[in-house]
Amino acid sequence: MLAALGLLAFGGAEAAAPNNTPALMLANVYRPSIDLGAYWLSEKYDGVRGFWDGRRLLTRGGTEIQAPAWFTQDWPDEPMDGELWAGRGRFEETVSTVRQQTPDDAAWRRIRFMVFDLPAHAGVFNERFQAYRLLVQGMGQPWVMAVPQERVASHEALGHRLDQMVRSGGEGLMLHRGDSLYRAVRSDDLLKVKTHEDAEAQVLGAVPGQGKYAGAMGALLVQSPDGRRFRIGSGFSDALRKQPPQVGTWVTYRYRGLHDSGLPRFATFLRIRSDADLSAPVKTQPTGLR
Repeated sequence: MLAALGLLAFGGAEAAAPNNTPALMLANVYRPSIDLGAYWLSEKYDGVRGFWDGRRLLTRGGTEIQAPAWFTQDWPDEPMDGELWAGRGRFEETVSTVRQQTPDDAAWRRIRFMVFDLPAHAGVFNERFQAYRLLVQGMGQPWVMAVPQERVASHEALGHRLDQMVRSGGEGLMLHRGDSLYRAVRSDDLLKVKTHEDAEAQVLGAVPGQGKYAGAMGALLVQSPDGRRFRIGSGFSDALRKQPPQVGTWVTYRYRGLHDSGLPRFATFLRIRSDADLSAPVKTQPTGLR
């Protein structure tokens, strides 16, 4: 079917996600209309989401992360939600380290587990925030850090804070509603504040390139979670054009608003999702482009 559409299929569909996928709190996008006084502000770390279930360190897709034994030694039974992070501008390094089945001890020495919530705690975030700070403090491990939280006075101040963060090499900011319980849904209890919009889509195939991209990928044909199909044609390195993401892989892309049809405007590839190896296979092949 892909060949009939002039698409290149690189590799097969990925294996289905494990059934131990953690139930995580997910973020909506910030809007100036929210009651900013109800929220705590923190940095949005550009790393790999990590979930400690009390026994294992998992990606958000449910795959067990093969960290060195010392990294999680003496961690508590209390589940912790956080980000595995090597520092600003080191996303690719973080992903490379976390994905290795045989852990590179030296690389893991540069990884920090930035704890930002306690999923099993029954209290609201105002209480969970204090609880995870005390928990991390009691662990006494320098590679496990409690994410700082602060208040912001106004939407204008939030904009200045975002500008400062981006200039410093950060990805963006997070807003966490103080009176919210930990709920494994996407809601306004958690908001991401960024200078651009991004979203995720699943790879259906690769469109052959022309001209300077002859013999390589020209664009990716992808499908959004709601079933809309479109192409992503820019943002790729030469290496990715020669070896595109496999069918079934989830990718993150940037865009500038939506067309009237609901499709993203100026979709640009950002990266393969950090837990792309966990992506569910494509259930149906495309019959054409919308």
